Amino acid sequence: MHQFTPRLIFFELTKRCNLGCIHCRATAQKDPLPGEMTTSEVFTFIDDVASFAKPIMVLTGGEPLYRADIFEIIKHTVGKGLKAALATNGTMITPDIAKKIKEAGVTRVAISLDGAKAETHDGFRMQKGCFEQALNGIRLLREQGVGVQINATVTTHNLAEIPDIYNLALKIGAEAFHIFLLVPVGCGLTIAKEKEITPEQYEEVLNWYYDKEQEARIELKATCAPHYYRIRLQRAKAEGKTLNPARGCLAGSAVCFVSHKGDVQPCGYLPLIAGNVRQTKFKEIWEKSELFDSLRKPELLKGKCGECEYKVICEGCRARAYAAVGDYLEAEPFCTYEPKGTHGRNRQETPQRTAV
Repeated sequence: MHQFTPRLIFFELTKRCNLGCIHCRATAQKDPLPGEMTTSEVFTFIDDVASFAKPIMVLTGGEPLYRADIFEIIKHTVGKGLKAALATNGTMITPDIAKKIKEAGVTRVAISLDGAKAETHDGFRMQKGCFEQALNGIRLLREQGVGVQINATVTTHNLAEIPDIYNLALKIGAEAFHIFLLVPVGCGLTIAKEKEITPEQYEEVLNWYYDKEQEARIELKATCAPHYYRIRLQRAKAEGKTLNPARGCLAGSAVCFVSHKGDVQPCGYLPLIAGNVRQTKFKEIWEKSELFDSLRKPELLKGKCGECEYKVICEGCRARAYAAVGDYLEAEPFCTYEPKGTHGRNRQETPQRTAV
């Protein structure tokens, strides 16, 4: 059996969207784009995945509810024994849509709240009223018994409101609260200088997140913030706790992204292509891609990431490194930690890397 198995596949069903969010990975489109995978092509890809792995398929976009065949795709995914999650902005969820999501077999719906109040969220999403629409969508899903995950992209726009978004997630009965740290690609590239928080603020947010994780009131996960797992280990060690060292960057080793055209990337923020599922079986791309192979070898990391005693756990954000200097193996530009070097390595803190 191949050592590395896909655990999460983010499948961009469309780039079409009804919003124009200022931070989005995809430069959202309102009209269909040429080259969007057909229903048949989507089914073939899902069949290929199911033939050798059982990842969670995160059906995303754009806005996946824009696709007329979305419920067919969900049912086909579930029918192949895979878990189907849906990532939506929540504004298109009506009582009927919520019921169809439930009946199709969606495991969880992820909805972004990028502010704890309408003014902040609507300003971020560039559409008045979408905060209340998202909250209404969440309520309708909860009424159907569908689990909801709240996502929040942390920027200067909402940094002060992150604790309030966390409390709102608890209040509305969300199963999980995931924070995303901005990666400067797509629309995010144009706002990076203005909206990106400092490396020191990243450390503060991630330490706050660790404190909340200890409360264990809701599932928490930091995305595009691999140095959280270094902070987590440091804090646990200082507190005399034993902690299973979860890994940071999973791009290409347990996670990948498949675009609406079938391009396979390590993640949605690293715009390098390992292959295309229209030309090559996904299993072959996953197992034989040189790009993915390099991402599975922490020993190839450069700069201070290459010297860091936490590199097997963290790895740094490869997409941010690529955005900063054009080399995805270079040092993570938004990390304040100064490594002790390989001589200071504590083998208990840096176990040999294995598939998740």
